[in-house]
Amino acid sequence: QVQLVESGGGSVQAGGSLRLSCAASGFTFSAYAMTWVRQAPGKGLEWVSTISPIGRSTYYASSVKGRFTISRDNAKNTVYLQMNSLKSEDTALYYCADGGAEVVSRKNWGQGTQVTVSS
Repeated sequence: QVQLVESGGGSVQAGGSLRLSCAASGFTFSAYAMTWVRQAPGKGLEWVSTISPIGRSTYYASSVKGRFTISRDNAKNTVYLQMNSLKSEDTALYYCADGGAEVVSRKNWGQGTQVTVSS
């Protein structure tokens, strides 16, 4: 059974940084791309970033490119999202998922981790 547990969210001021973590279990982590998505209040899911199975390739939404960095540690079955220069529009509930950008069509998500950026 796939389990994904997000952590690391919090409240920060604009310009600050946070590092999100997602601990995975129940599947062969190193065989899957991993993706972060987010959902802002009153809005739908937004794809944020994807990393290839061994971390060689990374992809970012234009809204976060240059500010966010996705990485993974396959020995720890964990994917990270380093978020710098945070803006108020980054305020959202952040989720990780096994797979690529197509995960935004999924209906069931874990608890996520809340990021709140105050201006």
